Amino acid sequence: MPRIAGINIPEQKQIEIALTYIYGIGLSLSRRILAEVGIEGRRRAKDLTPEEISRLKGNIEKKYKIEGGLRREIMMNIKRVKDIGTFRGIRHIKGLPVRGQRTRTNTRTVRGNVRKTVGSGRKPPPSPK
Repeated sequence: MPRIAGINIPEQKQIEIALTYIYGIGLSLSRRILAEVGIEGRRRAKDLTPEEISRLKGNIEKKYKIEGGLRREIMMNIKRVKDIGTFRGIRHIKGLPVRGQRTRTNTRTVRGNVRKTVGSGRKPPPSPK
Protein backbone atom coordinates (compact mmCIF):
# COMPACT_ATOMS: atom_id res chain seq x y z
CA MET A 1 0.00 0.00 0.00
CA PRO A 2 1.68 3.25 -1.09
CA ARG A 3 2.10 5.81 1.67
CA ILE A 4 2.07 9.48 0.69
CA ALA A 5 2.06 12.36 3.20
CA GLY A 6 1.43 9.95 6.08
CA ILE A 7 -1.69 8.49 4.46
CA ASN A 8 -2.02 4.96 3.14
CA ILE A 9 -3.68 5.37 -0.22
CA PRO A 10 -5.82 2.47 -1.47
CA GLU A 11 -4.07 0.13 -3.91
CA GLN A 12 -7.08 -0.96 -5.92
CA LYS A 13 -8.19 2.52 -6.97
CA GLN A 14 -6.92 4.58 -9.87
CA ILE A 15 -4.16 6.90 -8.72
CA GLU A 16 -6.10 10.10 -9.52
CA ILE A 17 -8.89 8.92 -7.18
CA ALA A 18 -6.52 7.46 -4.59
CA LEU A 19 -4.75 10.82 -4.15
CA THR A 20 -8.05 12.41 -3.08
CA TYR A 21 -7.84 10.40 0.16
CA ILE A 22 -5.25 12.97 1.26
CA TYR A 23 -6.83 15.96 3.03
CA GLY A 24 -6.42 19.03 0.84
CA ILE A 25 -6.23 17.20 -2.50
CA GLY A 26 -9.38 17.03 -4.58
CA LEU A 27 -9.90 15.55 -8.02
CA SER A 28 -8.79 18.59 -10.02
CA LEU A 29 -5.64 19.09 -7.93
CA SER A 30 -4.92 15.37 -8.17
CA ARG A 31 -5.07 15.56 -11.95
CA ARG A 32 -2.80 18.63 -11.98
CA ILE A 33 -0.23 16.90 -9.75
CA LEU A 34 -0.21 13.79 -11.93
CA ALA A 35 0.27 15.92 -15.05
CA GLU A 36 3.24 17.70 -13.42
CA VAL A 37 4.84 14.41 -12.42
CA GLY A 38 4.02 12.71 -15.72
CA ILE A 39 1.96 9.78 -14.46
CA GLU A 40 -1.20 8.63 -16.20
CA GLY A 41 -4.21 9.01 -13.89
CA ARG A 42 -5.93 5.81 -15.00
CA ARG A 43 -3.20 3.54 -13.60
CA ARG A 44 -3.87 1.69 -10.35
CA ALA A 45 -1.96 2.78 -7.27
CA LYS A 46 -0.49 -0.72 -6.84
CA ASP A 47 1.05 -0.55 -10.34
CA LEU A 48 3.22 2.49 -9.56
CA THR A 49 6.95 1.96 -9.33
CA PRO A 50 8.80 3.12 -6.18
CA GLU A 51 10.50 5.81 -8.29
CA GLU A 52 7.11 7.21 -9.39
CA ILE A 53 5.83 7.17 -5.82
CA SER A 54 8.88 9.11 -4.63
CA ARG A 55 8.38 11.69 -7.42
CA LEU A 56 4.74 12.07 -6.33
CA LYS A 57 5.72 12.46 -2.66
CA GLY A 58 8.37 15.05 -3.47
CA ASN A 59 6.06 17.10 -5.66
CA ILE A 60 3.17 17.06 -3.19
CA GLU A 61 5.26 17.85 -0.12
CA LYS A 62 7.20 20.64 -1.85
CA LYS A 63 4.39 22.54 -3.55
CA TYR A 64 1.14 22.00 -1.62
CA LYS A 65 -0.24 22.43 1.89
CA ILE A 66 -1.92 19.21 2.91
CA GLU A 67 -3.06 17.30 5.99
CA GLY A 68 -1.84 18.78 9.31
CA GLY A 69 -0.43 22.02 7.93
CA LEU A 70 -3.63 22.82 6.06
CA ARG A 71 -5.85 21.92 9.02
CA ARG A 72 -3.69 24.11 11.27
CA GLU A 73 -3.93 27.05 8.85
CA ILE A 74 -7.73 26.76 8.64
CA MET A 75 -8.02 26.60 12.44
CA MET A 76 -5.82 29.69 12.79
CA ASN A 77 -7.93 31.60 10.25
CA ILE A 78 -11.11 30.74 12.17
CA LYS A 79 -9.47 31.68 15.50
CA ARG A 80 -8.38 35.01 14.01
CA VAL A 81 -11.91 36.02 12.96
CA LYS A 82 -13.23 34.92 16.37
CA ASP A 83 -10.64 37.03 18.20
CA ILE A 84 -11.29 40.08 16.03
CA GLY A 85 -15.02 39.75 16.70
CA THR A 86 -16.18 39.95 13.10
CA PHE A 87 -19.66 38.86 12.08
CA ARG A 88 -18.20 35.63 10.72
CA GLY A 89 -16.32 35.05 13.96
CA ILE A 90 -19.45 35.52 16.05
CA ARG A 91 -21.31 33.05 13.83
CA HIS A 92 -18.49 30.54 14.36
CA ILE A 93 -18.67 31.04 18.12
CA LYS A 94 -22.45 30.55 18.19
CA GLY A 95 -22.27 27.49 15.95
CA LEU A 96 -24.48 28.99 13.25
CA PRO A 97 -24.03 29.06 9.46
CA VAL A 98 -21.27 31.49 8.49
CA ARG A 99 -21.76 32.07 4.80
CA GLY A 100 -25.14 33.76 4.63
CA GLN A 101 -27.44 30.75 4.59
CA ARG A 102 -30.94 31.14 5.96
CA THR A 103 -31.52 29.93 9.51
CA ARG A 104 -35.27 29.74 9.75
CA THR A 105 -35.01 26.31 8.19
CA ASN A 106 -32.21 24.13 6.84
CA THR A 107 -29.44 24.61 9.40
CA ARG A 108 -29.47 21.04 10.65
CA THR A 109 -25.96 20.42 9.35
CA VAL A 110 -24.33 23.17 11.37
CA ARG A 111 -26.46 23.10 14.51
CA GLY A 112 -26.92 19.37 14.68
CA ASN A 113 -30.44 18.01 14.78
CA VAL A 114 -31.67 20.63 17.26
CA ARG A 115 -35.39 21.24 17.01
CA LYS A 116 -36.11 24.61 18.58
CA THR A 117 -39.68 25.04 17.36
CA VAL A 118 -42.61 25.01 19.73
CA GLY A 119 -46.14 23.87 18.97
CA SER A 120 -49.12 26.21 18.78
CA GLY A 121 -48.74 27.22 22.43
CA ARG A 122 -52.13 25.92 23.50
CA LYS A 123 -52.45 22.72 25.41
CA PRO A 124 -55.43 20.54 24.58
CA PRO A 125 -58.21 20.62 27.21
CA PRO A 126 -58.22 17.66 29.60
CA SER A 127 -60.52 14.89 28.49
CA PRO A 128 -63.63 14.29 30.69
CA LYS A 129 -63.51 11.28 33.00
